[in-house]
Amino acid sequence: MWQDHLTEIIIFTLLFLLVSGMGFVAARWRAPNDMAHLDEWGLGGRSFGGWITWFLVGGDLYTAYTFVAVPALLFGAGAAGFFAVPYTIIIYPLVFLVLVRLWSVSHRHGFVTPADFVRKRFDSPTLALIIAITGIVATMPYIALQLVGIEAVLKTMGVTGESTIARHLPIIVAFAILAAYTYQSGLRAPALIAFVKDTLIYIVILVAIIYLPYKLGGWGSIFDAADAKFDASPNPNDGITLNANNQLQYITLALGSALALFLYPHSLTGVLASRSRDVIKRNMSALPAYSLLLGLIALLGYAAIAAEVTPLPGATEGSVDNNTVVPLLFEQQFPSWFAGIAFAAIGIGALVPAAIMSIAAANLFTRNIYKEYLRKDATAAQEANVSKITSLVVKIGAVACIVFLDPQFSIDLQLIGGVIILQTLPAVALGLYTRWFHRGALVAGWAAGMGLGMWMLYQIPNPATKRAHFGGSAFPLEKFGFDGSTRTIYVGLVAVALNLLVAVIVTLVLRAAKVADGVDGTVQDDYFADEGDPRLVPGPKESQPESESLPESAGADAAAGGAVEPAPKV
Repeated sequence: MWQDHLTEIIIFTLLFLLVSGMGFVAARWRAPNDMAHLDEWGLGGRSFGGWITWFLVGGDLYTAYTFVAVPALLFGAGAAGFFAVPYTIIIYPLVFLVLVRLWSVSHRHGFVTPADFVRKRFDSPTLALIIAITGIVATMPYIALQLVGIEAVLKTMGVTGESTIARHLPIIVAFAILAAYTYQSGLRAPALIAFVKDTLIYIVILVAIIYLPYKLGGWGSIFDAADAKFDASPNPNDGITLNANNQLQYITLALGSALALFLYPHSLTGVLASRSRDVIKRNMSALPAYSLLLGLIALLGYAAIAAEVTPLPGATEGSVDNNTVVPLLFEQQFPSWFAGIAFAAIGIGALVPAAIMSIAAANLFTRNIYKEYLRKDATAAQEANVSKITSLVVKIGAVACIVFLDPQFSIDLQLIGGVIILQTLPAVALGLYTRWFHRGALVAGWAAGMGLGMWMLYQIPNPATKRAHFGGSAFPLEKFGFDGSTRTIYVGLVAVALNLLVAVIVTLVLRAAKVADGVDGTVQDDYFADEGDPRLVPGPKESQPESESLPESAGADAAAGGAVEPAPKV
């Protein structure tokens, strides 16, 4: 009953209300004269410096779901859950090479979304529409998953009810507050809240990683307990080390996840909001510190085994909710006041990425669907207003996924989302380096990769939820004709490989047939523009003269530079 968790509930509520207040105040933090512009509402004025970008991007990538799901995977399956650590390490060198180019070309042309870039680069509204829809569809379940983290905490505190509405009412209220301050403050709200969120998470994890081994007999005892559990498991893939059956899945999932993560619109939004290439480079060099934190978070799954934590019942009859193991671990091993702080860290950890994701999805709809197809002459103020309203709709859709679907299905949807967003890699990531691909070939490659990916996902069952289809992203190789093989492979990597192969072949065919390919609206120099470049597109106004604001000369220089002249293809 919730009365037994009164201290935890009070602390959780007070910290939640504190960050909610910060979200509303954020509208006046580094405020412009006019928030009715996507550059200001959706990208924070494109002026975030090193520290703000660090917390914003870190808060964007390391979510409440990460906090509960990665340890839950180690708790349930063992070493396979560590795939999240190498994939976050792989990410940053890739981003260092790719996204600085996206920052430059976006700032020179005023792009707000990756689909904006694709539209200009390949002169194809159809391809841009595909990229926009793909981004929105892949982001929706990701937002819903943030609610899974909050729901795990609420279940642990006993804040549940019998009816569907009563059970989910706290989540509905939390997201209503999130929707209100995001509508008012835009990207500034999660940027400001990220300071509190990451500070709380660092404190909680560092305390836990020191205190729990002391209380549970040391790391040796913790690993021995985990080893004993997996030795008794009927699943041959479970264990504290990998084996021949799951190594291929581990490698391909880590690589595929790394390629997918910074293709998500919300990841690109955090990068485009920074004020210079140098800020991005410094952050990509330092963000692996979060990977160290993630490794420590993962070990909480083994600590929960040693502490003999029993997960709460799941939504499906006879199932258990492994996502509750971390909240239960804190509740059982720490004083109520510290457990309340840990629960607040998880809850607040859901707000930052959910806000950024909803803003990114709204920007895609506004710039690449509304303005491109519904109202070409939309003003900056109309764009900002449509984006605000769309962000509300996106949040309502995310809440509906949790209220009306089994949360376990939402987790599977997120895995499907990774497969979907990977199909934008040739147009977005490779498009930043080459214009060789024909725009028609990129559409054909996307269709082939998406088709294969959906077919493979359809073939995957989930015994835990008794679903025959769309039960995960680990595809059995025996379905490809490898008789007797028990190995699996990550669907996304196979699908994007076919995507690239088709794009190459169709490009060669269309070039041989001399099919028109449009005009590249960018030039090589666009991909190296930096802060203070006289040809950068100015925002609605200069940011306030604070320590991390855009230099005052940037706006004047941009005005003096004038428009970019049309240029030949690169």
